[in-house]
Amino acid sequence: MIEQDINDADFKRFQQLIYKIAGISMSDAKKVLLVGRLGKRLKALGLESYGDYYKYVAGGRDAAELQLMVELLTTNETYFFREEKHFEFLADRIVPDHPPGTSLDIWSAAASTGEEIYTLCMVLADTMGINGSWTITGSDINTQVLALARSGHYPMEKARGLPPEYLRKYCLKGVRQHEGTFLIMPELRRHTRFLQVNLNQPLPNLGKFHVIFLRNVMIYFDAETKRQVVDRLTDHLHPGGYFIVGHSESLNGLTERLRAVQPTIYRLP
Repeated sequence: MIEQDINDADFKRFQQLIYKIAGISMSDAKKVLLVGRLGKRLKALGLESYGDYYKYVAGGRDAAELQLMVELLTTNETYFFREEKHFEFLADRIVPDHPPGTSLDIWSAAASTGEEIYTLCMVLADTMGINGSWTITGSDINTQVLALARSGHYPMEKARGLPPEYLRKYCLKGVRQHEGTFLIMPELRRHTRFLQVNLNQPLPNLGKFHVIFLRNVMIYFDAETKRQVVDRLTDHLHPGGYFIVGHSESLNGLTERLRAVQPTIYRLP
């Protein structure tokens, strides 16, 4: 008989585990979410309690199940042209100032299902040319959302926020068995690469970037984790590079390395 609820002690263990792995501070209000998302894993593994499941994932015997737990407990909400002012700043300020003939390299550090990546692609194709010298790196801790992002294949309802002219210009409409979907054009996708990266751990050698987007993810971190993550990412900025956060976020008090250009947009001197 599977337990329908989780006791406070076991919930606290999961809070500590997800914080240790991903830096995510899960509030007590998320208990219902945890039960709803992990209950199916107890059933699949034939376990009777959340305490048993904790011992299973924390015991180090099944790395794939631990990764699945992380993916079930992380939130991935995004859409095309979310917080549009950032893309206007990219087109109006960053691209014109970039030295001609050199590659413009951007990192979307919490790429989720890829809508931010392909919005950036469309803006750069418009301003620098579809065959121009630019790259977009997308990373996320969640392998499932990265697989979707890498495919660039979306149900048509995901086109909300996408200007109709961009849908026509940069996307292929699905036909026959793919009806009701759209695919990002290969000419855009060839400018991208996708990597699994845990921002709460030492980062792999990704190279340097002219712009880093870290939007709508720090709301899940406590102040110390935010400081560490921002410092790690800033190491990957070219001098003069931009660091862009979500409209409900700020780097005030988190770093002295970056200078505010305008709210949510910072620059490495």
